[in-house]
Amino acid sequence: MSYAAYKMMHWPTGVDHCAAGFVTHSPSDAAAFFTAATVGPGPEGDIDSAAAASRPRRLGPSPNLVVAAANVLEVYAVRAETAAEDGGGGTQPSSSSGAVLDGISGARLELVCYYRLHGNIESMTVLSDGAENRRATIALAFKDAKITCLEFDDAIHGLRTSSMHCFEGPEWQHLKRGRESFAWGPVIKADPLGRCGAALAYGLQMIILKAAQVGHSLVGEDEPTCALSSTAVRIESSYLIDLRALDMNHVKDFAFVHGYIEPVLVILHEQEPTWAGRILSKHHTCMISAFSISMTLKQHPVIWSAANLPHDAYQLLAVPPPISGVLVICANSIHYHSQSTSCSLDLNNFSSHPDGSPEISKSNFQVELDAAKATWLSNDIVMFSSKAGEMLLLTVVYDGRVVQRLDLMKSKASVLSSAVTSIGNSFFFLGSRLGDSLLVQFSYGASKSVLQDLTNERSADIEGDLPFSKRLKRIPSDVLQDVTSVEELSFQNIIAPNSLESAQKISYIVRDALINVGPLKDFSYGLRANADPNAMGNAKQSNYELVCCSGHGKNGSLSVLQQSIRPDLITEVELPSCRGIWTVYYKSYRGQMAEDNEYHAYLIISLENRTMVLETGDDLGEVTETVDYFVQASTIAAGNLFGRRRVYGKGARVLDGSFMTQELNFTTHASESSSSEALGVACASIADPYVLLKMVDGSVQLLIGDYCTCTLSVNAPSIFISSSERIAACTLYRDRGPEPWLRKTRSDAWLSTGIAEAIDGNGTSSHDQSDIYCIICYESGKLEIFEVPSFRCVFSVENFISGEALLVDKFSQLIYEDSTKERYDCTKASLKKEAGDSIRIVELAMHRWSGQFSRPFLFGLLNDGTLLCYHAFSYEASESNVKRVPLSPQGSADHHNASDSRLRNLRFHRVSIDITSREDIPTLGRPRITTFNNVGGYEGLFLSGTRPAWVMVCRQRLRVHPQLCDGPIEAFTVLHNVNCSHGFIYVTSQGFLKICQLPSAYNYDNYWPVQKVPLHGTPHQVTYYAEQSLYPLIVSVPVVRPLNQVLSSMADQESVHHMDNDVTSTDALHKTYTVDEFEVRILELEKPGGHWETKSTIPMQLFENALTVRIVTLHNTTTKENETLLAIGTAYVLGEDVAARGRVLLFSFTKSENSQNLVTEVYSKESKGAVSAVASLQGHLLIASGPKITLNKWTGAELTAVAFYDAPLHVVSLNIWHQKLAPCQIQAWAAQFLLRVPWAMSKARSWKEQGSQLSLLAKDFGSLDCFATEFLIDGSTLSLVASDSDKNVQIFYYAPKMVESWKGQKLLSRAEFHVGAHITKFLRLQMLPTQGLSSEKTNRFALLFGNLDGGIGCIAPIDELTFRRLQSLQRKLVDAVPHVCGLNPRSFRQFHSNGKGHRPGPDNIIDFELLAHYEMLSLDEQLDVAQQIGTTRSQILFNFSDISLGTSFL
Repeated sequence: MSYAAYKMMHWPTGVDHCAAGFVTHSPSDAAAFFTAATVGPGPEGDIDSAAAASRPRRLGPSPNLVVAAANVLEVYAVRAETAAEDGGGGTQPSSSSGAVLDGISGARLELVCYYRLHGNIESMTVLSDGAENRRATIALAFKDAKITCLEFDDAIHGLRTSSMHCFEGPEWQHLKRGRESFAWGPVIKADPLGRCGAALAYGLQMIILKAAQVGHSLVGEDEPTCALSSTAVRIESSYLIDLRALDMNHVKDFAFVHGYIEPVLVILHEQEPTWAGRILSKHHTCMISAFSISMTLKQHPVIWSAANLPHDAYQLLAVPPPISGVLVICANSIHYHSQSTSCSLDLNNFSSHPDGSPEISKSNFQVELDAAKATWLSNDIVMFSSKAGEMLLLTVVYDGRVVQRLDLMKSKASVLSSAVTSIGNSFFFLGSRLGDSLLVQFSYGASKSVLQDLTNERSADIEGDLPFSKRLKRIPSDVLQDVTSVEELSFQNIIAPNSLESAQKISYIVRDALINVGPLKDFSYGLRANADPNAMGNAKQSNYELVCCSGHGKNGSLSVLQQSIRPDLITEVELPSCRGIWTVYYKSYRGQMAEDNEYHAYLIISLENRTMVLETGDDLGEVTETVDYFVQASTIAAGNLFGRRRVYGKGARVLDGSFMTQELNFTTHASESSSSEALGVACASIADPYVLLKMVDGSVQLLIGDYCTCTLSVNAPSIFISSSERIAACTLYRDRGPEPWLRKTRSDAWLSTGIAEAIDGNGTSSHDQSDIYCIICYESGKLEIFEVPSFRCVFSVENFISGEALLVDKFSQLIYEDSTKERYDCTKASLKKEAGDSIRIVELAMHRWSGQFSRPFLFGLLNDGTLLCYHAFSYEASESNVKRVPLSPQGSADHHNASDSRLRNLRFHRVSIDITSREDIPTLGRPRITTFNNVGGYEGLFLSGTRPAWVMVCRQRLRVHPQLCDGPIEAFTVLHNVNCSHGFIYVTSQGFLKICQLPSAYNYDNYWPVQKVPLHGTPHQVTYYAEQSLYPLIVSVPVVRPLNQVLSSMADQESVHHMDNDVTSTDALHKTYTVDEFEVRILELEKPGGHWETKSTIPMQLFENALTVRIVTLHNTTTKENETLLAIGTAYVLGEDVAARGRVLLFSFTKSENSQNLVTEVYSKESKGAVSAVASLQGHLLIASGPKITLNKWTGAELTAVAFYDAPLHVVSLNIWHQKLAPCQIQAWAAQFLLRVPWAMSKARSWKEQGSQLSLLAKDFGSLDCFATEFLIDGSTLSLVASDSDKNVQIFYYAPKMVESWKGQKLLSRAEFHVGAHITKFLRLQMLPTQGLSSEKTNRFALLFGNLDGGIGCIAPIDELTFRRLQSLQRKLVDAVPHVCGLNPRSFRQFHSNGKGHRPGPDNIIDFELLAHYEMLSLDEQLDVAQQIGTTRSQILFNFSDISLGTSFL
């Protein structure tokens, strides 16, 4: 293997940074919308205007939430659901998430836009000037000193770069002052009034970013700025302040303070550095200085300062007005400082004070605040999330502008956070790298009704007139997990205020959670509970899952991840040659059942030349003979018309239940009966009360239903008869709801009224209005949307199939008009003959899923297997541009009216979708896209075909999950009846009909379906025992112990004697100390229900840490048989005064089912040094104990050393490869650096004859902080892969014949690559066979890896021809694609040596993160780029699908 591909499969989920601001809308927009939504008289679900007016509202307009996880940037909107008032006056908990707080019954995060950047976000802030009509700008900082400002652009419904600032390269080299590496990247903060931003780069360089005055900016005058909607804050210029010149040498933090005319920057810095060993003589070394920033004069005078702050101060918080000033957060104390006053609060006994300082108030409980994250809930309450996951509230008690004291109180326990921000005045967000991130609603003092609501829900015997405090005490708290007697905040727990006496009765409800599977420390690869033993080929991969150690402390959990979905099978039937399946509803009378939970009545199965009809009652019974369906031929489509009372079958028959009420024949000239297939229907689309048919000859017919007579009439729209263009695909879209979405995009939106339609409900039908639209795509690639039944064109796009990033109605294409037209003409002329003509659209679908704010998606399937996916949005062009509207639409019947009634504000932006399937689809195939509204509680669409996939819509975001377990799927439909609740039916190409449900244990709102099993401890390492499907797992749980017990067990007897004299006089021995207690849990996945159970626990001794757990196969020399044992390596952690010791433990698994003990200890031995790695090698046990490696043979009762090797460094992992050689690769730890030492033995035969020995073959001579190692195998080529602490991956090889290898002593570099994350584990998996790879390379292995950000990816070997082709494409894409934030992918992927000397290695890895942009280019650009690098588009896409097929593990 000389070449490899790097591919991410699961992107990072651990949240590093979060911020809130009005990014997609200005505060005034939000306020206008908010008042309209709450006060305006609306249908059910909105509040009565009278009730809304009478009740005071705390919920203001909601800002956006911006979240950054490693290199992923996401912008969310917070969607709050208001609670409907009852006549009774009490609040009813709504279905969403329970309790009502402040008139809100639920809230969720909805994705606005999402970007994967070519660089990790080091710091993030939101610049906003607080004006009502101006939006905020997101400012991001990247290594080493790059800053990018992004603003939301309505025209593309996404972020665009408004300015970029780079302080790198030769001309800025002097800023580094000769230093090569810096501990962290730039930190960026914003002035609260948006006048400027500041970024600290290179440790001591402060970059001031001056914001433009309203109306001035870097953007040129000719660029269109939207006049109607608000503009965002923009950066005008920047300059540098060298903090060294101001006598600073170590800046810890900085912040802008409120309440000054000019921006004032307060900097926390350390005058003379100190460290833990010098605290006695030097302890108050920090100080703060406040600078007034005059940006016009570029001056910055000091206006006040405060010295003598503790050495452990690390964070500044600007206090909001009217108080102003700044809080200095230290590990053991909190200090408030402003220009006039100061005060402090001690948090524990470790805080010290300079001599002569006044008496300082103490907190009434002990807490340490280092590494705490903070956000302001109001102008005087700040919430801290501590390192233990506790939420603390600090109240700044003030009188006028004088702060009198600081008050700290405990609140709740929550997730261990990495970033917090408050969103508006009702929500805050806890972002976490170690657990799920939470959106929490808070309220000051719960209203009476809320508490009544809580109590009624839990215990019905409490009367409403009990006093408030008594009622509070009766709320059972056992539902909340107890963490040191503080309630835990978790998803869907209702939490009452903690105590009445406290200054703030703040109550919290967790409203939403974003899943995080990081940090992935280790993972193991095992069989799923519902695995199929007979699976072959790629389908076999769906038998496996990845069991990962993720999280830390109380957020520690086992994450079970699967890339593909394997449904839970209810029943299967053999059914050859099936063409399609449908389920239909039937209501015999009104008001039978709530609409959304109604059961299906019939299942219709279309075979090759007949149709079967089954009744879906308690069981499926065939009723083909008794119904009037047309059963002598196959069915094209079936569905419901007329409020679900009628069923539409084949030919065209209308049936009421099972009785036919009408039959229609489709004729061209004379009367042909519907059974003759001469002019057949090619496909049909149903939207009550219309049916759209596309005939075999390409013409279109519309059947119009009449509600009164319940009959259909045929109508061939005249507009298509006259037009010469052939129709390639068509579909109907039904836009329904209290306010149909597409109506808002009309230019005369306020005039339009739709069909009001009563739905058969329980008599209380809310009047949903619905508009029907017909979407048609011609073979030329033109897409048009028509109103039905008038067939007036309301939207048209010239070249839909080319997959442009933006679809704009061609009659309102104002801004884009000139540029697009000329580009379109010239590309049309020079379209490459290679693929341009052959590409057709084969299927269209448009659907809007549930949700008040949801917008329609438009899908188009091309015949080469590409799925184009667009999301609709509404954009009002500004008035100045409207004058250029061309008012002469060709082909439209009424010229004068054409422009007004068009959906002029409708636009679509393209959404990237990770679907790997590439297959040629026949133009007249059966439909492949099936939308569903409720399968196991999820909504979305199912894509059938050779590589079927689920596309689920969660938070207005598409989540793609393939389903590979049954091979190609011919047809799919949903089924909801008594035995199969919200399930589905599909038919495989082998001819099996399967009725299934989605596995309910998994959450599908993630890149991969995930199940999280809470462990309430930190998981460290996991392995898999295949014979009994068990997962042994190392877990550590913090336990509080008395200090004297800890000290006595730690030291030898004499030191205890000395210690007694020092300590016993004080009360120190009554204190407690927290130690981590380790154990090995053996977990098993229960077959039904997917529940995880601990089968057995092996506890470690006090202060003994389990370091490694592995399943090993040893050859028993007495019985001459192989035994499979569980090996555990441990270390005693007793401080630096005691020599290191460890143990090797071997356990055997009992075979019998009913025995009490699952494992029994068969061997235990203490060793000098910690046992950090174990592995089995050809029946021997290899043990790494510190720097020593021993090879042991197993007699059944004893391990005997037969060979050893003394490594120069501490060994932490062993990798074995049994083939001709057996190298075991070592990572090692030393005081300053790590070395990786691979070795090998000669053949097993030879060392037995010559006496066994371990000998070093080669090593890498450079220093390397190694995180994980593994072998990469490509046919007969062996390489060694290592990841390091600088987030790189290096590939080495052993070549003793090469001159550079110093006769084989040195490992040579084969490739190097910057991953941007710490990879902690590699797993070697055999690549799957694909058509493209040549047959001789069967022995190919890829490496699956997990990293600390929660990302999973793979490194796979590829052949040279593919590598050369894709590498030239990659170089082309660096310039051909505009990259978000202006980041350069080449510089991001270069090896980062962090200032250490490094000789650059070959660039032999291709980056699929960059290549993914190719599929998002438009068709013309794809053909252009392919031609420029001398290949074809189809060849490139074939290579893409080849690699993704070869690595479609799990």
